[in-house]
Amino acid sequence: MANSFNTSTNSCTDPSTKLKKFKPHNHQQEDEASLPALPDHIAQLCLSFVNPSLLYSVCHSWRRLIYSPSFPPFFSLYALLHHSQSSNSNSNSIEFFNFDPISSTWDLLPPPPPPLCVLLQHPSFISRNFSIQSVSFSQNLVLLAATTHNFAPALSHPLIFNPLSKTWSFGPPLATPRRWCAAGAVRGAVYVASGVGSHFSNDTARSLEKWDHDQHGEWKRKSRLKDARYSRDAIDAVGWRGKLYMVNVKAKEGIVYNVDKDEWEEMPEGMLYGWTGPVAAMDEDVMYVVDEAKGALRKYDHEKDLWEEIMESEKLRGAQHVTAAAGKLCVVCGENGIVVVDVLSSPGKLWVVDLPSGFEALRVHILPRMSRPDFDFPAVPSTSME
Repeated sequence: MANSFNTSTNSCTDPSTKLKKFKPHNHQQEDEASLPALPDHIAQLCLSFVNPSLLYSVCHSWRRLIYSPSFPPFFSLYALLHHSQSSNSNSNSIEFFNFDPISSTWDLLPPPPPPLCVLLQHPSFISRNFSIQSVSFSQNLVLLAATTHNFAPALSHPLIFNPLSKTWSFGPPLATPRRWCAAGAVRGAVYVASGVGSHFSNDTARSLEKWDHDQHGEWKRKSRLKDARYSRDAIDAVGWRGKLYMVNVKAKEGIVYNVDKDEWEEMPEGMLYGWTGPVAAMDEDVMYVVDEAKGALRKYDHEKDLWEEIMESEKLRGAQHVTAAAGKLCVVCGENGIVVVDVLSSPGKLWVVDLPSGFEALRVHILPRMSRPDFDFPAVPSTSME
């Protein structure tokens, strides 16, 4: 079997506090007992501390258990993919996939309502791709910005996918729908900054909006940017230690938003200098950059204000997007697919998760696995490289 994404026993929840009473499904009687001579809820508590990949390989009843809604979910990959070999009619089509690291298979997610029509490429912009901007937030996948075929913002509301319920929903309407903006999350809130709407507006290009999902609030305007220079490209705003860090890598410009003070600050010189590719923060505490030209992975040292190199690999060259969770970095690397780096191992371990045939990755997120109580796998096989 291919390398798993999540090889630790850490799950998305604390098994000792998040367990629900296990109700076995209607299968053959010999498969119903999780552990003989133990009540099912006690057996499930014991099994929740075992690596899910080990449970998967033992028996069918334990396989069904690790995908049941009552079992603490392990982490898996959620990716926005588009057809790499397609006709002009569907060159802008995207699909939402989930990669199960235990069974090493790809599954299509339910389509969002209504079908999402976005522009990725246009013959008038040969050297430019139109980005889809998304964040991982409160264990959900949240789409925030994209471009339609008439060059307008594609999303008037955040589009949210909940892995545990396998459902899509809408967030509150954005005060100003936008594209080519900065988007990120930090300390339990989602932020969008700058960008353009249906046409350029200096007010939109200098604006910042905040959405506090936990309080079911509306989008609120926050302190304005001093200029409109961050409205030219899609930017990942990285949440790190109570601040949002925004960098236009092409223009080598950076700025920091202080969440507590609602103020904009200058970015540390060493941080900006070493921001040479996509960046992600592990648990909003440790920041990593992947040098898109050299394929080097580095970690930021805030005391020295410099980036320390962890490893370098040809597979990391051309990095376009990175996400971090559960001790892993998942990097979208164009033709190299999705590269996974275990930053907790020494030296760092690296492997490739192959994509479904004919697809390329745009974005990737690390979120809880979906519940699959019927244990049915109409999946797209993966042959990930060791």
